[in-house]
Amino acid sequence: MSSLAMSSFVEQQIVLHQFTTQHSVQARAMLGWSREELARQAGVAVESVQRFEGQGDVDDQTRLILAFRLEAEGLVFFPGFAPGWGMSARRFNASPVEPAARGVISQLRYPRTA
Repeated sequence: MSSLAMSSFVEQQIVLHQFTTQHSVQARAMLGWSREELARQAGVAVESVQRFEGQGDVDDQTRLILAFRLEAEGLVFFPGFAPGWGMSARRFNASPVEPAARGVISQLRYPRTA
């Protein structure tokens, strides 16, 4: 298996174990989406969203589709934590090549001393 295919497989396995029914409900609330809207955005049946959020009883492909669709909105998921906002171009308008952005990164790497 190529390293790219292995990477994709590993990423999918991580998502399958990290994305929970509670994450789906919380993520929809953060986005202001109904079950119907998530189903429409993800291209799955409303019943699939209801079944996943109710019992977690969907196939792996549907679970991945839901997780990836919510991640496309900038959300990240970790077991035991509520969804959070990741680094997303949708959430930040500044270009990463702007001097201000480089200044912030250098401050994170090299804190100023008094």
